Amino acid sequence: MQLHHSPHTLTSISLEELVSSKARPCLSLYMGTHRSHPNNQQDPIRYRHLVDALKTSLHHQAPDAVHALIAPFEALENDHAFWEHTLDGLVVMGSAEFFRIYLLPRPVADLAVVADSFHTKPLRQFLQSVERYQVLALSLHKVQLFEGNRDSLEAVSLAPEVPRSSSDTSSDRQQAPHSSVSSYGGLGAGHSAMHHGQGGKKDGMDSEVERFFRAVDRAVQAHHSDISGLPLMLAALPEHHHLFQAISHNPLLMKQGLLINPESLSPAELQQRAWAVAAPAQQAQQSAWCDDYAVAKSKGLGSDNLADVAHAAAAGRVGTLLIEAGPGRRAHRWHHRPNRLFQTRLPPGR
Repeated sequence: MQLHHSPHTLTSISLEELVSSKARPCLSLYMGTHRSHPNNQQDPIRYRHLVDALKTSLHHQAPDAVHALIAPFEALENDHAFWEHTLDGLVVMGSAEFFRIYLLPRPVADLAVVADSFHTKPLRQFLQSVERYQVLALSLHKVQLFEGNRDSLEAVSLAPEVPRSSSDTSSDRQQAPHSSVSSYGGLGAGHSAMHHGQGGKKDGMDSEVERFFRAVDRAVQAHHSDISGLPLMLAALPEHHHLFQAISHNPLLMKQGLLINPESLSPAELQQRAWAVAAPAQQAQQSAWCDDYAVAKSKGLGSDNLADVAHAAAAGRVGTLLIEAGPGRRAHRWHHRPNRLFQTRLPPGR
């Protein structure tokens, strides 16, 4: 039977769900995948070998639970449509409580683990990367959301609450302009009628556009930005860009954006232009973090000593933690401008 598996969106909330799971055993499968033919033809075969490894481990650890736990993994293998739309990395987590599929826009090392907890380190590293950002492609006729990094930009399924076009928020009918008639006069003077116009077509259109943008802003913040915590870049025509920036209450909305109709760009062009804007902004943010750390450390509110950081974290006294990525690097080598930074701040008096 043909099945259709939908990947889940990886967020800090979903990661917490995995970490807090009490079900035992926990099955974790990681695998590098391919986006296109013919390379992706081998992916289901490699996946089957990893599932077989999970099955072997289960026979030793929980022989009575093999069938129930492996069945969802085997069903995914037989979903041919799923394997035609993968990215660069596949993560599958299963237990007696739930079954989750995540697609990542970067490769992962092949791994199949049965343990008392899920193997989440690669997912945590991915979520902590400062390279990730989202792009809101906005026009009056189409709303799209993308998520990516320096290497790729992938479409994100919009929450049902997000309007897809201005027609979703327009009135049932455009209110026609109307006028009122007032009579003015004085002592010894005849009364004369004066007509007052109440709006016009352009006023109505402006009102509709602003209502649409406000609805998009509220829904994207509530159902995407607040969940992902990622910077949000706007891609829209200049006049729409300025209006949306003016009405938006999303604290993650970047000041920098793409002042162009996103519908005029191919996916590859959108990715290239978006990263060209995102990269300098992220470099500036990393420099600001380094400067903040230097100031905090000069006041005794920051540390690059791992033992001090560990004790502070255990005591709940860490405000911001920044870790430098890369083999052989140490957290205090700030001049390297790492991809992922950790800044440790200790509140005054503690």
